[in-house]
Amino acid sequence: MKKDEAAPETRLIHTRADRLGRVTVNPPVERASTVLFRDEAGLYGAKPTYGRMGLTVHRELEAAMGELEGATHTRLAGNGLQACALAIASVVSSGDHLLFSDSIYGPTARFCERRLKAMGIEAERFDPRSGGEIATLFRANTKAVFLEAPGSLTFEITDTPAIVAAASQRGIRTILDNTWGAGLLHQPLALGVDICVQALTKYAVGHADAFGGAVMTRSSGLYTRIAAASEDWGITLAPDDAYLALRGLRSLHTRLKAHEAAGLDMAHWLAARPEVADVLHPGLPGSPDHELWQRDFTGSNGLFSIILNPVPEGGLERFFAALSLFSLGFSWGGFESLIIPCDQQLERMKGSWTDTRAGPLLRLHIGLEATRDLKADLEAGFKALAKA
Repeated sequence: MKKDEAAPETRLIHTRADRLGRVTVNPPVERASTVLFRDEAGLYGAKPTYGRMGLTVHRELEAAMGELEGATHTRLAGNGLQACALAIASVVSSGDHLLFSDSIYGPTARFCERRLKAMGIEAERFDPRSGGEIATLFRANTKAVFLEAPGSLTFEITDTPAIVAAASQRGIRTILDNTWGAGLLHQPLALGVDICVQALTKYAVGHADAFGGAVMTRSSGLYTRIAAASEDWGITLAPDDAYLALRGLRSLHTRLKAHEAAGLDMAHWLAARPEVADVLHPGLPGSPDHELWQRDFTGSNGLFSIILNPVPEGGLERFFAALSLFSLGFSWGGFESLIIPCDQQLERMKGSWTDTRAGPLLRLHIGLEATRDLKADLEAGFKALAKA
């Protein structure tokens, strides 16, 4: 069977390289800074010449991420935010203008508004549901558009093909954070996006025990710029984290199916609860972006948000205190279920729909526990919330 004819889950498993005639199931983890050579020609001519540039496990992780995202070039980073910053910095410079979706990951938005400003680059938010109308925001110096689909915390689906079409007509680069889509659920590069980014920390690693990021593209020219920025900033990924991300990728397909089934089960259950005003999950038929999600995605996972109806004073504190299975913790993508209140980190454009929501916004990650147990846990929380 030809490799390119195999299913994605098959290709993710069969990405091993021939390592000097020896093949083991997993690559060796080389904890090395110094690489030794026999002569000057090797010292200055071979690659890699230094451990920061990555060794065997890094090359195999890059190959696997390329298979996952349909990319020809991959660059690794220490975490997801670093990968986003690297992708952005590779295509903008002083005097340029960047547009970024109002619903992207908060730290990425902070990088755009704080660090890019210090670099002489203007960053401007836009409505994630703008679609092709984003063209009205383009300027002569607009060089890039940064997207995330679904949006962080509020889960809007952008009309990526429409934005790509508008941007490409003006020679504007597009970047998309595909951490939620994880490569298996969404293929931004196939939709024409120039650069795709993932936080490997989430579903790739899958066990809440390592960090990582990846920047992927099909353009050799863009990759040259990405690699140069990575080298200039000294960006690297620790070998143990690279190993854990690669190991996680082997079971990604199976884990995502379980997260998807549990997430949809919990989302439907929550939608019927009297305490819940809305469930923000693009996989639900009632979602305003459901048709876009059906068109551009092949599935969903365990991450979504809910908006509660107005709660009595002290209700949220009682709700969280009553939970025993859902833990309060940032990040997601592991085997455990998590929940966080989002109001403190919800910074959006003036006039955004988030200003008129009914009550508190909570984000949930549905792990691999039995959903009947998770429902009982939230049931206990809702009973505590309602107490006077």
